[in-house]
Amino acid sequence: MIQIADIREWRTHDVVDAGGRRIGSLEAVYVNTSTDEPAMVTVQIGLPTRQRLVFVPLDGAVVGPGYVRVDYDKSLVKKCPAIGTDDVLPASDEPAVFAHYGLAYRPGANGERQLARR
Repeated sequence: MIQIADIREWRTHDVVDAGGRRIGSLEAVYVNTSTDEPAMVTVQIGLPTRQRLVFVPLDGAVVGPGYVRVDYDKSLVKKCPAIGTDDVLPASDEPAVFAHYGLAYRPGANGERQLARR
């Protein structure tokens, strides 16, 4: 498991897919609210004038010198529901992000969000 303190050091570094293709730059770390463990990162993608943030799960991620390699293909990541670079993911949109990657969405017992930015 990647520790939160470790992955925070990789902000702005490249995020690459399993084949080594660059996806974008790591923007922020999100933790699972029930475990407080790193669960996803946002990756800044797009042209300089049309950038957006996509979410990528950290399951199977590997940190290397100057990059974070995720276990998801670049084409899949780029099709993930996105937010603007200054936006926040609405709670109602969280299930769509998890569904995009085929992951189960489990909000808290009182309907709390599953993801929180750290």
